[in-house]
Amino acid sequence: MADKLSAVKGMNDILPPGVPRTEKLPDSAMWQWFEGAVRQVLGRYGYQYLLTPIVEPTALFVRGLGEVTDIVEKEMYSFTDSMNGDRLTLRPEATAGIVRAMIEHNALYNGPLRVWTVGPMFRHERPQKGRYRQFHQLDVEALGLAGPDVDAEMILIARALWRELGLVEGEHVRLEINSLGQPAERRAHRDALVKYLEQNAAQLDADAQRRLHSNPLRILDSKNPAMQALIEAAPQLMDFLGAESLAHFNAVRGVLDAVGLQYRINPRLVRGMDYYNLTVFEWVTDQLGSQGTVCGGGRYDGLIEQLGGKGAPAVGFGLGIERLLLLIQALGLPVADASPHAYAIVPPGAPLARVMTVLEVLRVQGVRIQQHAAGPDGPGSMKSQFKKADASGAAHALIFGADELAQGMVTVKALRDGTGAQVQRPLAEAAAWAASLQSTV
Repeated sequence: MADKLSAVKGMNDILPPGVPRTEKLPDSAMWQWFEGAVRQVLGRYGYQYLLTPIVEPTALFVRGLGEVTDIVEKEMYSFTDSMNGDRLTLRPEATAGIVRAMIEHNALYNGPLRVWTVGPMFRHERPQKGRYRQFHQLDVEALGLAGPDVDAEMILIARALWRELGLVEGEHVRLEINSLGQPAERRAHRDALVKYLEQNAAQLDADAQRRLHSNPLRILDSKNPAMQALIEAAPQLMDFLGAESLAHFNAVRGVLDAVGLQYRINPRLVRGMDYYNLTVFEWVTDQLGSQGTVCGGGRYDGLIEQLGGKGAPAVGFGLGIERLLLLIQALGLPVADASPHAYAIVPPGAPLARVMTVLEVLRVQGVRIQQHAAGPDGPGSMKSQFKKADASGAAHALIFGADELAQGMVTVKALRDGTGAQVQRPLAEAAAWAASLQSTV
């Protein structure tokens, strides 16, 4: 017998409700519910959907993310194309690919764009709860827009999504913000930071020593407990910001204050990519252990030019879907029911063409119906069909018995209201009574 094949470690199947699984992960119905909420929220803000390839040139991420970031140094799935020798990479994040698409198609020729995408990303790291080698992100970007209003809009989109999903900001998730200023301000801060860290080199771990001169700002993001006191006492970038950068940051804060959104200024918040400037932000939680960041982003005004395009401002955020759904699961928040409205029970010998014609009329009216179908041993008894109807989660059973069909009727039985009440409905008027099936009880 051939060896049993399994999914690659750290890459998970998203299975329908009720299918047994080795790890308790959100099922596909929860994913659909989340994606529906995303479409609702982003539609209200005027953002348009786009898709980019999963595989991109390796150079895109080296140039875009920075050679000395953890992602490029340790985590990318890169390979050589056996057909032509090109160096390719499974995308570890979405922003660089979106920017590449904007440049390649001259997409900003007619003005700014607000876009979003959702899909799988890949990073080769140690799998743990909420952190996988294939994971999925929602990515939202506003390109060609420079003002602090759009920075604030990004944060408000995330808040609107939390509310759509039942999360409470300040309780389930908290907002942290910072400003990274502009390149000249960061260089001045970098010089002061390097000098400070050199004076305390004995306290740096191996990662920090390696980054001391290549990317010292990332040392501030270290989670090593032994270095936290050193990091807390380090020079703060906020002290090096000029008037324009401070005005931009204060304008963002002004919007957040006006709408009553609470936040914490975190001077150590630097994000994991080199391309950020000015506003950066993260939504964090205490509910998922060490994997506290649920959503993060910021402004990256230099990335389009850095990747070969005509310079244009941009801002965006990414959201880890698995991590967010695990948070919702951990909190026990209600999720919209994706169960069928009705389960069609079809006794052996029933005229399938007539039954299925009625079901199609009901579905056109928006009714979700699961029809019982014959298995390897036939359609099964009425008792077994009722068991399947109950297990489906449907609110109603549609019983196409011989007596009902002879009278041009179908019996509708309530499955969830505790009464088991039954009523007969005329087949010829299915469109007229379809709405009654969409009741949840």
